[in-house]
Amino acid sequence: MVKSRLVMAIGAALMVASCASTSPAQNTTSNQSTENSTISAASLESAQGTAELTMEQIMADPDWMGRFPENAFWSVDGQHIVFQQKREGSEIRDYMIIENATGKPKPLPLSQLHQYVADEKQQSVAGDWLAYTFEGNVFVRLGNGSVRQLTRDDARQHNLQAMTDGSLSFQQGNDFYIVDVNSGLTRQVASVKFADAPKANEDPADYLAVEEQQLIRFVQKEREAAQQRFEKQQQLQAENASLAPKPFYLDKSKQLVQARMSPTGEFLMVAISEPQKWREEGDIMPNYINEDGRVSSERVRRRVADAVPEKHELVLLDLVEHQSSTLTYNTLPGWNEDVLAEVKRENHQARGERYESEKNPRAIHLMADWGWENGAIQWNQDGSELAVMLEAWDNKDRWIATVDVKGKKLVPQDRLHDDAWINYTHNEFGWLNSNELWFMSEADGYSHLYVKPLAGDTRQLTQGDYVVESPELSKGADYLYFQANIDHPGIYEVYRVKTDGSEAPQALTDMNGMTAFELSGDDNELLLTHSTPLMPPELYHKSAAPGDAPQRLTFTVSEKFLSIDWTAPDIVPVPSSHVDKPIYSRIYTPRGFDAERVEEYPAVVFIHGAGYLQNAHLGWSGYFREFMFHSLLNKHGYVVADLDYRGSKGYGRDWRTAIYRQMGTPEVEDLVDVTQYLDTQLNVDTDRLGTYGGSYGGFLTFMALFKEPGLFEAGSALRPVTDWAHYNVGYTSNILNLPQDDTIAYRQSSPIYFAEGLEDALLINAPMIDDNVFFQDSVRIVQRLIELEKTDWETAIYPVEPHGFRQPESWLNEYRRIFSLFEENLK
Repeated sequence: MVKSRLVMAIGAALMVASCASTSPAQNTTSNQSTENSTISAASLESAQGTAELTMEQIMADPDWMGRFPENAFWSVDGQHIVFQQKREGSEIRDYMIIENATGKPKPLPLSQLHQYVADEKQQSVAGDWLAYTFEGNVFVRLGNGSVRQLTRDDARQHNLQAMTDGSLSFQQGNDFYIVDVNSGLTRQVASVKFADAPKANEDPADYLAVEEQQLIRFVQKEREAAQQRFEKQQQLQAENASLAPKPFYLDKSKQLVQARMSPTGEFLMVAISEPQKWREEGDIMPNYINEDGRVSSERVRRRVADAVPEKHELVLLDLVEHQSSTLTYNTLPGWNEDVLAEVKRENHQARGERYESEKNPRAIHLMADWGWENGAIQWNQDGSELAVMLEAWDNKDRWIATVDVKGKKLVPQDRLHDDAWINYTHNEFGWLNSNELWFMSEADGYSHLYVKPLAGDTRQLTQGDYVVESPELSKGADYLYFQANIDHPGIYEVYRVKTDGSEAPQALTDMNGMTAFELSGDDNELLLTHSTPLMPPELYHKSAAPGDAPQRLTFTVSEKFLSIDWTAPDIVPVPSSHVDKPIYSRIYTPRGFDAERVEEYPAVVFIHGAGYLQNAHLGWSGYFREFMFHSLLNKHGYVVADLDYRGSKGYGRDWRTAIYRQMGTPEVEDLVDVTQYLDTQLNVDTDRLGTYGGSYGGFLTFMALFKEPGLFEAGSALRPVTDWAHYNVGYTSNILNLPQDDTIAYRQSSPIYFAEGLEDALLINAPMIDDNVFFQDSVRIVQRLIELEKTDWETAIYPVEPHGFRQPESWLNEYRRIFSLFEENLK
C-alpha cells in the first residue's frame, strides 16, 4: 500500500484527521499519513479560524483555501527561488522570493524583477555569461555577478542564441542582430522581408506604357537616373561594411513562422508559411453583458470542419554568400504516403463511391508541442549541425532530421509513425553533444528517452510501462532529469538517467504524490513542487543527487482548509472487461462506510475533462472544487468514483489512442465497468447512480445517457461538446481526422447523433461566452431534444462565464443545481 505524505496540523499541536474510510476493495492506494505534520502558526499567513463543509464554503473564492505557490523557478543567477502568488482578493499574481533557497518567502519588488525573472535564457558557449530577456528586453549577467542591460525599447527582442565567438544574437520582428555583450555594439546581420526584391524600373505593363517610354525623352531620362541611383545603392551596400546587410526577399504571400541563427553566424534557418486564418467571418460569439449595455460580437477560433492544411517551407539562408535555399521533404520516409487511404476508402464505400489511393506530397510543418520550450529548430553548440522536428498535417508522422548544409537537403534521423495519431505532448528533443541527439518518443508504447548518434543506431535510455515527462538535460550533458510514474501510475517522482545509458534511472525523490521539478543552472539543486490529494502544491528543495530528504519551503494552506474533514480518496485499479489494463479510479466513501450494510448506497461518477488528462493520481487535483464537492457528497451518504477512462493521460500510447475514430465508445464501456465495480464491491445501488462532468466530461455525460440509457438515473453535462465538427482543429483532427475525410468517425463520436436515446434526467450547464466549447453546442443539442420531444431535461445558462468559470456565484449556482439533480433523482 502506497502512502502519501500529508500535512495535517496547525501550530505546535493541532492535528486534523482525515475522514476517509478504508475501501473494502483489494489493491487500493490510500492517502493518509501524518508525516511532516507540523506547521508553525506564523507560517500560516492566510489562516483564519475554522470552516464547515458546505456548498457555500467550497464554491467561494478559493483564496480561503490559501494562496498556493505557482510557476516556481530558479532566479536568473540560480541562487534564489522565485514563484508567483495570487494577490488576496485579486486576479493579479505577485512575485515572491525565497533568498538563497532558505527562509520565509517575501515579496519581490517590481523594481528588481529584471534581476531575477527571465522569459528565456541562453548560456554563453564559454560559460562566462548568461543572457536573458525580461519583458522583451535583453540583459546579460556576467561572471562577476553584475547585470548589464543591452536593449531598452518596446520592440521586444527574443530568440536568443549564444555565438561561438562569445557574442549573442537575437531576433526583433523579422530582423536578426548580433551584439557584443561587453561593448554593447549591436549590428544587424539578417533581415527577412516578404516582398518582391526592389529594382530600379518596372517593365512596361501595357501598350500605352511601351509607347510612352519609347516616345517621351523625359521619361527615358527619369528611368535612366533611377537605374543609376539603384545601382549606386547596390554597390554601396556591397562594398561598405558599416551598413546593414542586404535583406532576404522571400515569397510575399508567406510569413515567418520560426527562425534560428547558427552559432557561427553563417546561416539562418527559417520556416515560412502562408498566413493562417484563425477564424472565418461567421466565427463570432454574442456577448450579452457589457458595460455599455449593448451586445458585442466576440471573434472566436474556426472549427475543425473549416480547417485548411498548414504547410511550412524550410528555407536555409546563407548569410555569408547571401543565398537562400528551400529544402524539400522528399528525403523523409513516408513523405508522400496516403496514410489515410483505408479511412477514406471506408468513407467512400459508405457513400457508394470508390476511392483510388494516390501518393502525393503530404502537408508537413514544424512540430508544435503543447508545453515544450526549446522549439523545433535547433543548432548544436558549435554550429556544425542543425536539427529540425517536423510533423505531418494528417497527424500520423513525426520526423527528426538534420540538415546537410552543403547538399541543401534533410537527412532523416528518426521517424515516429502512429496509425492513430502522434501525441501532441512528449516531443522534447535537443543536442546531447556535437554529433548526438536526445529525444522523447512513444515508439515502444510509452513516452521514453532516446539518444541518436548522427552516424549510429538509436539507443533507449528509459523503458517500462510508465511515462517520462518534462526532461531537462544537465549542464554537463551527462544526465537527463525527468518526472515519471515508475512505481505507480498515479505517483510521479523525479529521476535522472545517465545519457551514456550505463545505468538504470535513479530516483531522486520518494514523496508519494505528484512531484514536479526545476533543475538549478549549476545542476546541483532541485526545486520541487509537491502535492497530495489532500494537500495543495507546496515548494520543497533538495540536492540534485539521490539520498537527501527534501526540505519544505512554503506553508500556504489555510487553517480553514485544514480544519475540514476532507475525504482522502483511494486509488483503485478497477478491472476492465475490454482490455487487460485496469481503469484507475479515485474512490470516495462516506465516513463509517459499511460494505455489508443492508441499505445500498447511492453513488455519483465524476468524468474529468480534457480527454487527455490524468486525474486518478496521488497529487492535488486541478479539479479542486470537484474534490471538495465529492467530500460534500460523502457527507450526504454518496459514494463517489472519478475514473481515468481510456483516452486519459499517464497510461501509455494504447490507452491514449483507444478512442481513435470512436470517441465516446471505449470511455462509456469503462463507465459501465466502474459502475459494475461500485455494485459488486462497494454496496452501491445501481438504480441510484448519477454522473456529471465538464467539457470532455460533459461530452461523455451525453454519450453515457444517450447510448446507455438506464446506466445513470441522472446526469449533468457542463460546457459540453455536442458535435465534434464544431470543435477546434488542433485537438479534434488528431483523434477523428477531418470531417470531410472521415464523416463516419464524427457521426459515431458526436452526441447530437444519439440524442434520441435520452431516457434519464439531464441537466445541461452552458456558459454563454465560452470561446473553447461554443455556447452553440448547447443550443444545437437543446433544439435537437425539443424536436425529439424529450422530457425530464433542463438547461442552465451562465451569461458572463467563459469555459472556466470565474465568478464564485456562478460556481455556487451550478453546483447547487447539480446537487439538487442528484438529491431528487438518486434518493
